Amino acid sequence: MDKKKIIAELNRHKKLPHLDFRLKQETEDFTDTLFYTLFDANTPVAVNLELLENQFNRLVDMACWELERPSDQLWDNYVSELPGILEKLNLDAEAILNCDPASLSIREIYMAYPGFYAIAIYRLAHELYVQDVPLIPRLMTEYAHRQTGVDINPGAKIGKSFFIDHATGVVIGETAIIHDNVKIYQGVTLGALYVAKNLEKTKRHPTIMSNVTIYANATILGGKTVVGENSIIGGNAWVTASVPPNSTVFHTPEIKIKTAPNV
Repeated sequence: MDKKKIIAELNRHKKLPHLDFRLKQETEDFTDTLFYTLFDANTPVAVNLELLENQFNRLVDMACWELERPSDQLWDNYVSELPGILEKLNLDAEAILNCDPASLSIREIYMAYPGFYAIAIYRLAHELYVQDVPLIPRLMTEYAHRQTGVDINPGAKIGKSFFIDHATGVVIGETAIIHDNVKIYQGVTLGALYVAKNLEKTKRHPTIMSNVTIYANATILGGKTVVGENSIIGGNAWVTASVPPNSTVFHTPEIKIKTAPNV
């Protein structure tokens, strides 16, 4: 075995010299610090904001190696949005508490509900996405995805009092729009009808109006698909066309039960 030759070949095939995986790990550390700063009673906000600023500046330096570095005002702009984000997250937690009979306390929501955690990281990442920060928002939501099984693209637009129950397997695409007081259960997909690179700048994912409930494993596809307010989408439904307000959509499977004789 010629080790020098192997090393030379490996180096030759490493095509992205600026692919620095420290960015991924440090984004996850930043995400944890941010979450604790907002919610943990023992975490000092004033001290952590300085720590977060230093972490963020380092992340931006790594993420923007091929672009003009964003203005130093970026962090100040982001921090000014945090109270509003926290207010929305408190409404999300209250929605979960009010809708889920299994929830025993508001503390349980913040500490034990994967759906809430996924929403929290999405909201924190979305503001960076809006400000055109490269890569970091996606790394944040993928961190939450890995921990919860919920895949929310940071580009999605989500209104107030959002509730994801059980969480696992939920997919919400980049151009999805979700209005207020929407409830989603496990396995729901808000996706695209077609996957093609030339659709990058188009609306590919559905719009969900206010007060809609989408039950487990329902799939709703298409940028022109609108689910009208106060509607219910039943479990396992496959929806590729708009649904009028106040509608109920359901899938009826054929179920056959065979009983063994003499039992």
